[in-house]
Amino acid sequence: MNFSHAAFSAAALALTTITAFAADYPRPKQGDWIAKDFKFHTGETLPELRLHYTTIGEPTGQPVLVLHGSGGSAASMLTATFGGELFGPGQPLDATKYYIIIPDSVGHGKSSKPSDGMKTAFPKYNYEDMVDAQHRLVTEGLGVKHLRLVIGNSMGGMHTWIWGGKYPDFMDALVPMASQPTEMAARNWMLRRMMLDTIKNDPDYNRGNYITQPRMMKYAINAFGTATGGGTLAYQELAPTAAKADKLVDDRLATAITADANDFIYQWEASHDYNPAPSLEKIEATLLLINAADDERNPPETGVTEAAMKRVKNGRLFLIPASSETRGHLTTGNAKFYKKELQELLQSAPQRAM
Repeated sequence: MNFSHAAFSAAALALTTITAFAADYPRPKQGDWIAKDFKFHTGETLPELRLHYTTIGEPTGQPVLVLHGSGGSAASMLTATFGGELFGPGQPLDATKYYIIIPDSVGHGKSSKPSDGMKTAFPKYNYEDMVDAQHRLVTEGLGVKHLRLVIGNSMGGMHTWIWGGKYPDFMDALVPMASQPTEMAARNWMLRRMMLDTIKNDPDYNRGNYITQPRMMKYAINAFGTATGGGTLAYQELAPTAAKADKLVDDRLATAITADANDFIYQWEASHDYNPAPSLEKIEATLLLINAADDERNPPETGVTEAAMKRVKNGRLFLIPASSETRGHLTTGNAKFYKKELQELLQSAPQRAM
């Protein structure tokens, strides 16, 4: 595989960062669990669904479920800006007190996915299926009967909303981030659909039976990423001239895309029927929604989140103000913006009966 120098450097830096910050909290442990006869919302069944997961801390600690975003894995949550801000001694999710569980969601990381061999014969999964798989892993695989907290970012935030409505008695607190509890729609879905259609219509894709990854994939992914993440103020600061904007684009296009096309399409199509709105009144846990004011995918000015939050009996919104430091939809990947609020939530949310 021909990795660009930029991609190699970024990967090396990420590994160094993870290793350095892991030293501040107990070493992460990885495992696999097989969910037998897993039934998807389509009615399809897999005899064995592999679920990979990472844990930090001991099972004697209070269990916390951490959920990653689209295309990510548990490793996405072990960065300096997230795990490094939350899992260390005295931090909000101090791993000497909490048992942190981070699954690789269905179709992601080292969990079962199309690229394992089934390609487009792999069952079409949605967010409900992904949450059901997480629930089976936590309860059947790890023997956890009750969670202190479910916290998730972006796709993981949407999963957190589903958890609250589907398993309302299973957790004390919910922290969905970079998400809204309303139907996938508007610009968010329109741009996802165009990104996916671009990849599927590339002749290289060949209905999922490609020999090499579709050439248009990197353009589709970078166009979507630029349009829906990064922050307007930040882009103005990073690229105030055409030359600097061109350099930013060139650097992004020179960075290798390591995703498999079928895996990628499945991951993003899974959001199409996302809609936790009908179950908002069922949520019992104390809920803190954390969004960024400049989130391109979940813009607060539409009012849909504000209206939906009125239906959540124990919920409130913390909106991170936009600045040159924020990164739009990507802002919540940096826990420095909400460490205090998360700490206060964990100190105040009642311990509910198991």
